[in-house]
Amino acid sequence: MTTIQQTTQTIKQQLTAIYPEPEAGAIAQQVLEHVLQQNRVQLSLNQLQEITIAQQEQLQTIVSRLLKNEPLQYVLGIAHFYGLELQVNASVLIPRPETEELVDLVIKEHRNQQGLRILDICTGSGCIPVALAANSHTEVIYGLEVSEGALEVAKANAANYKQTINWLHQDIFDDVQTIVPGSLDIITSNPPYVLEEEQQLMRANVLDYEPHLALFVPDTDPLKFYKRIAIVGYSLLKLGGKLYFEINERYGQETCDVLLQAGFAEAKVVQDLFGKDRMVRAVK
Repeated sequence: MTTIQQTTQTIKQQLTAIYPEPEAGAIAQQVLEHVLQQNRVQLSLNQLQEITIAQQEQLQTIVSRLLKNEPLQYVLGIAHFYGLELQVNASVLIPRPETEELVDLVIKEHRNQQGLRILDICTGSGCIPVALAANSHTEVIYGLEVSEGALEVAKANAANYKQTINWLHQDIFDDVQTIVPGSLDIITSNPPYVLEEEQQLMRANVLDYEPHLALFVPDTDPLKFYKRIAIVGYSLLKLGGKLYFEINERYGQETCDVLLQAGFAEAKVVQDLFGKDRMVRAVK
């Protein structure tokens, strides 16, 4: 007989091969919650409950994938983001807490506005537009993405929360012909911004599994996406409309300069909860 208590300890010990404490313990907890369909409180109350052979096999399959550095979110197929449980797979970046802060900033600044018209560029899993649709007074939201695989995930996430989002399958470096110039209140974007030279600083579970298309920009042109989105954004936003970027902390002021050169009336860096330059907010 193998109990929840014994299994928790076993998984935790296995995971310490690649994860430090207390991360290994936290991941073990999430894996058990997922497989046994019990929350944290239930698991603590049911420490002596027996785990079936089928459940043991499922748990071991998950652990073996984790031990190859595959991210937990891909193994379980879900990521938590701004109160939502989103589907994720290797076609999309795993939504990060920093991006939740970007969403929170947008929601707070537009809380009292009705009929918002929003575009999210480089939408990935759809985490930004789905969260905005669920928490704002929107008239229409667009999500633009070049990757077909990512767009499939985004569509599934919107459908799961019954949010109507207009998906645009296209490259931002092509003309955005679907949206009338001067018609948008808000543009958001978390585009690729990691320099190729920064790969050596990244953990294997990111580098080996997450889509490089959504992560990296050339060392020679780190603001490539920001320059393009600034031009597109200036065209599509109403006067007084706002653009919100997630950024590489090394390029806060440079990103602001790009926006001001594109014609925006103001642009400023916003720091994240850890005091890092993580967002830029601009007004047309």
